[in-house]
Amino acid sequence: MNQKILSALLVAAVIFALLVISGAFFVVQETEQVLLTQFGKPVGQPITTAGLHLKVPIIQEIHRFDKRVIEWDEPIAEMPTKDKLYIVVVTFGRWRISDPLQFFLRMHDEDSAQSRLDDILGSETRNTVARHELVEMIRTTKDRKAAVDDTLAAGGGTASGGLPPIQSGRVALEKEITEAARGKLVEFGVDLLDVRFKRINYNQTVSDKIYSRMMSERQQIAERYRSEGQGEAAKITGNKERDLKEIESQAYRQVQTVEGKADAEATAIYAKAYNQSPESRDLYQFQRTLDTYKTSFQHDTTLILSTQSSFLRYLKGSTPATTPRPSSVPQPTDGR
Repeated sequence: MNQKILSALLVAAVIFALLVISGAFFVVQETEQVLLTQFGKPVGQPITTAGLHLKVPIIQEIHRFDKRVIEWDEPIAEMPTKDKLYIVVVTFGRWRISDPLQFFLRMHDEDSAQSRLDDILGSETRNTVARHELVEMIRTTKDRKAAVDDTLAAGGGTASGGLPPIQSGRVALEKEITEAARGKLVEFGVDLLDVRFKRINYNQTVSDKIYSRMMSERQQIAERYRSEGQGEAAKITGNKERDLKEIESQAYRQVQTVEGKADAEATAIYAKAYNQSPESRDLYQFQRTLDTYKTSFQHDTTLILSTQSSFLRYLKGSTPATTPRPSSVPQPTDGR
């Protein structure tokens, strides 16, 4: 019986010894750094070299931290610029744990560190954006020339002006945010490597203004094309009217020439026909006078002339012949 108890105790002792020995060794990977704590307090310096290391079993606890570059992404935030325009800014950053001991004392883990980065970097981003105008957030080069539509440039539109000058630019603002936040994160054992703008969206009000300006520019181009078209149309119409009047004047001149020649020939024929004798001349004069009477006297014409007027000479000379009126009493005849 005693032999069995001793054997069991021996086996338990061996197992306990193996557990203690296995708990005394731990492996540090290339991508991590380790901090040992004893009863919740850090012990010794952080272990940053990869390999097999020793610790006091059971009493000491291992805390592993990533040695690589860690990502940080800011949630979408809306903030005002210096010129009172609200924009939606999304930033991202890269950081790493430079002092595991300080990081453990102040942050304890990466989740706490991410929350603290949200506060610090978000605050610095808002401060930087509020100190600069919108154009500083968009532009990068100071002396960049604007690409202007040739039609607008030729027409002298409002969009043909140069870009407004900038003092810093987007890259300088990113560096400003990085430097301001880096000094505040050093005490937490965090080394901030870089902060960049991922996306800058316009607020709805700003977007409407930009779309309105774009529409205005397009309308300027359209108006220029319309004005050029109207000018060409007016030019073509003017040329057409001028050519039409020129053709009509030439045709009218030819018509008048032909009519003049015809009238001259007709007059010559009439003169030759009616100038054969005095009677023919009187006949011609009489017919022409009758034609004049027809055109002069209408049913509602009132004409006052002197009795000595030659215009009525044929009327005065054409007295109707008188005929004897029959007697109302029969005359006696021979043979009554």
